[in-house]
Amino acid sequence: MRRPKMTTPDERTRAVQDARWFLQTVIDARDEVDVPGLFQSVALGLLRHYPRDDDLAHSASALPSVWGDPRAHDSSAREKP
Repeated sequence: MRRPKMTTPDERTRAVQDARWFLQTVIDARDEVDVPGLFQSVALGLLRHYPRDDDLAHSASALPSVWGDPRAHDSSAREKP
């Protein structure tokens, strides 16, 4: 899947922060959320600028105490639900 445009560092940072917020919101939800397509829509928006493995590898080489090498955790080997 190719990126439709260049992602800026600010967009990438915001995507990580927004993903954390979304996951925390799902965990903290007291009532079941039942809006067709809501999770897919939010996930699509978050993934638009979410860091890819090459971004993480670059960050890991610059900040090894903060980021791990993504090649050690091959996400392509995971089964999709």
